Amino acid sequence: MEPISPQTLFTGQQLIWLPECGSTNTVARELIGENRATDGCTVITDKQTAGRGQRGNQWEAAPGENLTLSVVWRPTFLAATEQFRLNLAVALGVHDWAAGLLGPDPALRLKWPNDLFYQDQKLGGILIENTLSGPQIQFSVVGIGLNINQGEFGVPTATSLSRLTGRAYTLPPLARRLLECLERRYLQLRGGQYTTLRTDYRSVLYRFDEEWHAFEAEGQRLQGRIVDVAETGQLVVQLASGQQRAFGLQEIRHVLPGS
Repeated sequence: MEPISPQTLFTGQQLIWLPECGSTNTVARELIGENRATDGCTVITDKQTAGRGQRGNQWEAAPGENLTLSVVWRPTFLAATEQFRLNLAVALGVHDWAAGLLGPDPALRLKWPNDLFYQDQKLGGILIENTLSGPQIQFSVVGIGLNINQGEFGVPTATSLSRLTGRAYTLPPLARRLLECLERRYLQLRGGQYTTLRTDYRSVLYRFDEEWHAFEAEGQRLQGRIVDVAETGQLVVQLASGQQRAFGLQEIRHVLPGS
């Protein structure tokens, strides 16, 4: 891959490119363990053979056609109870990046907690793995997979930039811009602008404050309406009974058209 050279203070300044690896998150964690990862260290690969997604799912991406990378940060300013604040910053950085390519399109949304969606199809995903030291976060490994040039998917609920725009993309410039967008939001978080991040996240949240939609929770399908995201990261849903409930990651999922 050609040099990326992002215009950042630290994110991506230490860049490790691998033609193939099992998981960029795993490589990043190994670098941390060997004390070889600086703040902002980025691992990027053309082919990931054992990528992981949320809920223990596998992340599948065609080799050489998409962006697959992990960023190491040291958000020691965050308490363990504030982990979801980092999720907000990262998700918004990814959304900013996509909006720069697709424009301010209302179909471009963030699906709770960490997926990038266009209409009802997944354009990318994020997996953040934190290492704690007492009450604080010591390290965060931010894994990101974005569908760029891939044309075919094994599921109908996935799409790519190329499918949306009808054009092919050169990956290094997209990676450079992504790292710049991520750092901008991370610096907002580090600077204490949590209220801004939370407001911005709600403004682009998939199905937020809309009509009723189908969810699956506790093995049952239910109708609900998203009314908030709690500071701890739980999704607050108003049920048909009028009751509001806060659900954790493993407790509820969207039922998507065609799924």
